[in-house]
Amino acid sequence: MSVEEHFLKVGALDWFYRESLPVNNSDQPPVLLLHGLVSQSYSYRDILPVLAEQGFRAIAPDWIGFGFSAKPGKRDFAYRPDAFVTALATFIDALELDRISLVVQGFVGSAGLQYALRHPEKIARLAVLNTPLSTEAQLPWKIKQLGLPLLGEVFTQDPLLVDRTLEGGGPYQVADKDLDVYRRPFLQSSAAGRALFITVRNLRLQQVTAEIEKGFSQWPQPTLIVWGTSDPWLPLSQAQSFASSLANAEVVPLEQVGHYAQEDWHEKVSEVLLPFLRRQET
Repeated sequence: MSVEEHFLKVGALDWFYRESLPVNNSDQPPVLLLHGLVSQSYSYRDILPVLAEQGFRAIAPDWIGFGFSAKPGKRDFAYRPDAFVTALATFIDALELDRISLVVQGFVGSAGLQYALRHPEKIARLAVLNTPLSTEAQLPWKIKQLGLPLLGEVFTQDPLLVDRTLEGGGPYQVADKDLDVYRRPFLQSSAAGRALFITVRNLRLQQVTAEIEKGFSQWPQPTLIVWGTSDPWLPLSQAQSFASSLANAEVVPLEQVGHYAQEDWHEKVSEVLLPFLRRQET
């Protein structure tokens, strides 16, 4: 199965997204996969076609400010959690996705959880990969330094920040050919670095995780929490505590997998994600 690349203009924002389409029509909801910092939709490149082979339409966008989506100035896009949630809502509506299975990962991926809380009628199933879920979650230094005044503005103009962060989140090195894709936006324009700098400064992690903790205590939809146990930033205990507060959630630990689970070991992620998405509730 191939992975197609598309651009979609939604209002004043140009979105880039990757998509794999199933060969046969299916009544399964499309699957929308959201990346975290400092990643891209490219991180799902091996999972998209696997989903399509099993009958799912699979879509992975680059967040505004990231990858190959638009990188407007801060006067035109606030780069705050609410701005990401609102932009995501307009993207989903523009694709005419009435109901989706949502997969989220990482810092900023948490905006996907906020979207789910504000639009529960849109969510059939929810899968969470190493995403801040608790007010105990802390922004790791490798990411926090990217938002420091002056220093952060310098650090975020260095394309090698991608290598340091992606590889710092787990036990593996990322192949050079893949790092080339992740670095490319930073090599093409200083706007990528500026967008990252502003996003990190505006993460408001405590406020976001407080909303997540409170909101999901009443969450009824089936939820799968897939956790790379080699994540140095977000411990498994936070995922387990979060799952215990939900009525319909399960936690699947993945050994030898780090923060960027879909990048580290996509086969393990697909192996647990597919049965969950196919499951029929009784």
